[in-house]
Amino acid sequence: MGKIIAIANQKGGVGKTTSAINLAASLAALEYKTLVVDADPQANSTSGLGFNPKEIENSIYECMVDEIEVKDTIVETDTSFLYLLPSHIDLVGAEIEMVSLDSRETRMRESLTPLKEEYDFIIIDCSPSLGLITINALTAANSVIIPVQCEYYALEGLGKLLNTIKIIQSRLNTSLEIEGILLTMYDVRLRLSNQVVEEVSNHFQHMVFKTLIPRNIKLSESPSFGLPAIVHDAESKGALSYLNLAREILEKNGITI
Repeated sequence: MGKIIAIANQKGGVGKTTSAINLAASLAALEYKTLVVDADPQANSTSGLGFNPKEIENSIYECMVDEIEVKDTIVETDTSFLYLLPSHIDLVGAEIEMVSLDSRETRMRESLTPLKEEYDFIIIDCSPSLGLITINALTAANSVIIPVQCEYYALEGLGKLLNTIKIIQSRLNTSLEIEGILLTMYDVRLRLSNQVVEEVSNHFQHMVFKTLIPRNIKLSESPSFGLPAIVHDAESKGALSYLNLAREILEKNGITI
C-alpha cells in the first residue's frame, strides 16, 4: 500500500516544487515506484520533469472537475520508476468551479486513493496558497512535508499553515500526520541560515528533518533541462541531499533500503 505525501506551504519560493521533483526522483532512484502529482496551476513540476504544460491534454484538473479516469492522465517520465500526473493553467479555474460541486474537499482523494495499490509513494506538489486545491491535497494525503527556507521570514505564516492542518485533521482527514519540517536553501556560510536552523529545531524539535537542503546551482538549473537534479548531476550537493532525505523518510516509515 503506497503512501501519499503532500508538500505544502502557502508561502511561495520555499522550495516546494524543487522538493517534490527531487524527493520523488530520489525515491525512484532507490527503485520505489513514485508518482508526482502537480497540484499547482503554475505547472512547474510538469515543466521541471520535461513536459510542456501547454501540450498537456488531460491533467489533475480534469480528474477533479470532470472526473476523468486518473490512470489515463498519468505520463511516464524519462526517469525509471518516476511518473507524473500533470497540471496546466486551467487548474486556476478549478477553485471556483469546485465550489458548487458535491464533496468538493475530497475530489483529489477520490482520484488518488485507487493509485495507492500501484505506487509506493505519491508526492503532491501543492500551490502556494491555502485554497481549495491545497485543502484537497491535504485531505488526500497520509502526511505532509512543510518546506521552510533558512531566511529571515522563515516562520512567517507557518502558524497559519499548522492551524489549517489541525482543522483538516479534525474535520476532513483524521489520519493526516506531519511527516516533517524540511529546511531548504541552507547556506552554511551565513550566520542567519544557522540561526534559523537553530530556531526552528528548538521550536519544533523532533518534527524537523535531520537533512538540510543547501542552496545549490545544480538544483536551480536542473528544471531548465526538464530533469531532476539526480539525473542532471548525481554528484551535486543538492542531489545528494534529496537522496539523504529520501533515505530518512524511508527509515522513519520503517522501510528498509
